[in-house]
Amino acid sequence: MAIIGAGAAGITAGHELMKLGLRPILYESGKFGGRLRSETFESTEDVIAELGGMRFPISSRAFYHYVDLVGCESAPFPNPLTEAAGSTVIDLEGETLFARTLADLPDLYREVAEAYDAALEEGARFSDLQAAMKARDAKRVKEIWDPLVAAWDERTFYDFVTSSKAFGELSFRHREVFGQVGFGTGGWDSDFPNSMLEILRVNLCGLDDNQRFIKGGVESVLHRLWRQTAECAHWPEGTTLAGLNGGATRARAVKIARDPSGAIAVTDCWGRTDLYDAVLVTCQSHLLTTSIETDEDLFAQPLWMALDRTRYMQAAKTFVMVDRPFWNDINPETGRPLLSMTLTDRITRGTYFFDNGPDKPAVICLSYSWMTDALKVLPHGAEKRVELALSALRQTYPDVDIASHIRGNPICVSWEADENFLGAFKGALPGHYRYNHRMYGHFMQDDLPAAQKGIFLAGDGISWTPAWVEGAMQTALNAVWGIMHHFGGASDPANPGPGDVYADLGPVTLD
Repeated sequence: MAIIGAGAAGITAGHELMKLGLRPILYESGKFGGRLRSETFESTEDVIAELGGMRFPISSRAFYHYVDLVGCESAPFPNPLTEAAGSTVIDLEGETLFARTLADLPDLYREVAEAYDAALEEGARFSDLQAAMKARDAKRVKEIWDPLVAAWDERTFYDFVTSSKAFGELSFRHREVFGQVGFGTGGWDSDFPNSMLEILRVNLCGLDDNQRFIKGGVESVLHRLWRQTAECAHWPEGTTLAGLNGGATRARAVKIARDPSGAIAVTDCWGRTDLYDAVLVTCQSHLLTTSIETDEDLFAQPLWMALDRTRYMQAAKTFVMVDRPFWNDINPETGRPLLSMTLTDRITRGTYFFDNGPDKPAVICLSYSWMTDALKVLPHGAEKRVELALSALRQTYPDVDIASHIRGNPICVSWEADENFLGAFKGALPGHYRYNHRMYGHFMQDDLPAAQKGIFLAGDGISWTPAWVEGAMQTALNAVWGIMHHFGGASDPANPGPGDVYADLGPVTLD
């Protein structure tokens, strides 16, 4: 069988399908790892810029299963107001605040945090949902969750905030601060147009809490899994996914079509065509109509509608390597570090610091921005992006010469400008639940016509939790079950798979 895309979903699915005795052949159009992209600064071996996924909540149980399997280590991510960050600076509308915890900030910030907690309770029975999740009571979760789908699918995140009693009693300034600074990892105004269901899932699954980063770069998890041996059906001891692929992935897939024999033909950019009994597509859905000539009959038209209407958000990051973690130096006049994790309404939005040890090269993510803020730097090259970021940070830290510490060349990314992605991650708009349902449930193929069977979908954009690697892992495992079922296999009755319980625990259908 074939897998299109060697990112988190593709490599995870490939490893598990190998264990079932199949031979997954992977195709990759760009860089191995997909949006788990760890770029090493030139002339170094271990100074990393995480261009895609960089912070992973401990609630991501599937992801950390593979992190542990391959022996990678993690550490707390330096998010705002966390011990890992040490200190945080919030710079809004020209006012600069220094804090180590929420208690150090003015009452307005506490009021914003409390208002959001109250809004979740008021509009989503949040404590009841959390209790059901903690108890692992899936039926109770569905009982509470399913009515929320109809109530909030067609309403935005901003509508949820402004219509809540808690925020209704506060000023516009409170909503503004909520959008700029937000909760957990920072501001959420870029998500204000999204369906509220998208945000509820993030909150409910704890995706914005207790986040960690992978030491040595998250891409290493996939490289190790690619070479990880496992006990396999049919294959001899020592078999790896890399070995089954001859040590390297195939080139970019440019065509997927049904062969007259009934198999699915995949053609790569060098003109080689191979026939497969099943194909798993893990790339961004828009590539099926822009980069890969895909036989329309492989998917039903309502599913094509969902794939084409998927809305991907923009994201940009700008990293520099510096000579040492100089930001830890103490300003003798203030007694504070020279620089802190910074949230601002300026063009940088979020600035993060990564310490590799005293007197060792370190990394600054000068800017991590989404949507409009990401588009502001889209036309510019790396050096110009650094100049813009330094100019913005100079307003917050006028006495700190960041540029004098920079070494080597910057590393930047704009995912929407990459022809292999066309965006960073999905952000479902109001009314998109039905589209997501079609994509997510496509691994259940018993009722499909023969012409649409055998091609499967996975990736965080197919999941209910876009922008998080856990969604990619979950849909990959769903697809593994679907492919196993397609080939006539079955789960152990004592350990039912996702398809076995889909009728009872699957997503609610909206009319």
